[in-house]
Amino acid sequence: MSNFRHGISDTLVLAKRSFLRIPRAPDLLLSFTVQPIMFVLLFVYVFGGAIVTPGYDYVDFLMPGIIVQTMAFGGFVTALGLAEDLKKGLVDRFRSLPMSRSAVLAGRTLADVATNTVSIAIMIVVGVLAGFSFDAPVAHIAAGILLLLLFGYAFSWVFAFIGLSSSSPEASQSLGFILIFPLTFVSSAFVPVDSMPSALQAFAEVNPFTIVVDAMRSLFLGAPAGNSVWAAVAWSIGIAAVFAYLSVAKYKRAVVR
Repeated sequence: MSNFRHGISDTLVLAKRSFLRIPRAPDLLLSFTVQPIMFVLLFVYVFGGAIVTPGYDYVDFLMPGIIVQTMAFGGFVTALGLAEDLKKGLVDRFRSLPMSRSAVLAGRTLADVATNTVSIAIMIVVGVLAGFSFDAPVAHIAAGILLLLLFGYAFSWVFAFIGLSSSSPEASQSLGFILIFPLTFVSSAFVPVDSMPSALQAFAEVNPFTIVVDAMRSLFLGAPAGNSVWAAVAWSIGIAAVFAYLSVAKYKRAVVR
């Protein structure tokens, strides 16, 4: 029990360290404030008039998808931070201290939950100002926000693995965008899946981003859910479990670069 308490304490200390780093780095702060606003405004007012979304105004169709995309990329700070700590030898220093081995990674990913919460709040406010409106019970909306945070947490572990596998902070950011950005666009996030060519449509239908976005449209807009909500939860837990295991294994082998 004592080791467990120490592990929790170490995790919270490192989560605080990661979170406090953001206000001191204006470029990172912009990514959680200005960037979400820019994405919403660009898609609604530049692309919205050219995309047909039967049954929905485009802003209502868009907001669940663009928030899911933002959650997926919310962990890039973890990738940058871990790659930078490795490069500076700080990870070796952490490993030499009498602290929980899991606290470094757990603290990083926990801090992402806080920043993702800020991003969700900003995007919902901007979306409402742009014309988005919820059409579901409050309990469903709250469940949707929790699902978003779970999905974002899962991708924090994906970015943790990318950060530990990259040669530099710049490489980790580039690699993360190259691997994940196409997945967000070949999904139902921004356009209906049935508007895509058949090969892309087949992929989009099984893409976890499509499943999570469809779940969010169900929870936020009252769209037919099917099994999408439970499938989204299962995908999020599965991604978190797999990449947490891979990240911990990679962290144990980490050396100064």
